Amino acid sequence: MGGAAGFAGKLGANEFGWMLAGILKENGVNAELKGNPSADMLLRPDELNLDLIRKAKIFHYGSISLIAEPCRSAHLKAMEEAKAAGALLSLKSIIKVSDNELEFLTENNDICDATAMSLWHPNLKLLLVTLGDQGCRYYTKTFKGSVEAFKVKAVDTTGAGDSFIGALLSKIVDDHSIIEDEPRLRQAVKFANACGAITTTKKGAIPALPTEAETMEFIKNNS
Repeated sequence: MGGAAGFAGKLGANEFGWMLAGILKENGVNAELKGNPSADMLLRPDELNLDLIRKAKIFHYGSISLIAEPCRSAHLKAMEEAKAAGALLSLKSIIKVSDNELEFLTENNDICDATAMSLWHPNLKLLLVTLGDQGCRYYTKTFKGSVEAFKVKAVDTTGAGDSFIGALLSKIVDDHSIIEDEPRLRQAVKFANACGAITTTKKGAIPALPTEAETMEFIKNNS
């Protein structure tokens, strides 16, 4: 999808962990890994590679990692260091939810603008609601809109949401002002929609992720 990515976390010292480490390496991800059984929730603050984190332009993290210790403290420390270094914190500044997640979070099955905006908070810069084959809605402090989906024959939807947000972040990582420029933001969302759509046409999550060149060719052939 373009761009450079790093990963800080723990993997189990087993075949599954080694496989994931290999996949990260094969895909050019700058990975700082620690190995332990049940490793995903055992990352400690003192194990963080702060130099790697301070180099980030965007720090993306998952909410599940904020549930239990010691991973919670490690993530909070990483967020603090990334913010101090000038990085954009993805879940603080950008929220991406699916229509099903929006319904769950708001306890409202009316997927409308008012329901979406109930998630807005003062520090938020961009709110995205993905709607499957209906595309995506976007909301900022000054404008809102929607971008149509690409029509594909879906085989496996695993990883489509991750593909979408990864693609979007790759487009704004070097220029955060895109969020405030609607024409450019629409192009970034269109690119993200395309990546998400392509991902559903193959089985698996990581193997189905498209390259930037594949995505641009797909957009060209489907616009």
